[in-house]
Amino acid sequence: MPARNQPALDFLLTRRSRPAKLFTAPVPSRVELEEIITAALRVPDHSKLEPWRLIVVEKPAFARLAGLAEARALALGGDVEKIAKGRGQYDLGQLAVVVISSPKAAEKVPVAEQVLSAGAVCLGLVNAATAAGWGACWLTGWPAHDPVFVAEAFGCAPHESVAGIVHIATPPADALDRPRPDLARIVTWMNA
Repeated sequence: MPARNQPALDFLLTRRSRPAKLFTAPVPSRVELEEIITAALRVPDHSKLEPWRLIVVEKPAFARLAGLAEARALALGGDVEKIAKGRGQYDLGQLAVVVISSPKAAEKVPVAEQVLSAGAVCLGLVNAATAAGWGACWLTGWPAHDPVFVAEAFGCAPHESVAGIVHIATPPADALDRPRPDLARIVTWMNA
């Protein structure tokens, strides 16, 4: 029987996200964040393509991103609600790691698999930051899916997309956990 890592399993069974809008300073130092990123990059990556790149957004850069989101909302004819939703996470952000899905040309590795690898980096960031004692929350929001915004904000090429924006900072006090999925409803067991 394989060796069981009970502390790691206990962590995964109790891990939870907290709302990024409730995060406060302090945030991880550069050294602490580099450790979190190093752990997060230990994801499945067929053919070692590294089909992602990361952008660390520090507090001063959030104002620029909020302004870009507002300008894009206005250019799209957005109302007050669209503007507020676009600016939201940038107005309140403390520190975030933006994971850019950047698929590579690879005959044996489908684009979908590469995009999922970028998603795995997002979850890796959430898990590593939480394990290190920080609050972590994976968000996107409409601007993250707008090609004009992501090109200007994050330098995304046409083949790239934002897999997630993982906010990392000091979490609020714990509240009640949310209900978790009912395995009997969503899991099918096949034995033949």
